[in-house]
Amino acid sequence: MNGKNRADIKIGAQVKIILKADQKTGKLTEGTVAKLLTNSPTHPHGIKVMLEGGQVGRVQEIL
Repeated sequence: MNGKNRADIKIGAQVKIILKADQKTGKLTEGTVAKLLTNSPTHPHGIKVMLEGGQVGRVQEIL
């Protein structure tokens, strides 16, 4: 599943996100969703979330 729909992403879900600093390289960071930061139901680049470790990025893949 991709991370473009807010309804698909739940707090506690395992996801792969792309951090702002990694957008050029495309490196993904895996973690557990702590907080949903995007309020709109969809976003073309992925829903922005905060992981439990504090990293913020857009969801590319839901595991």
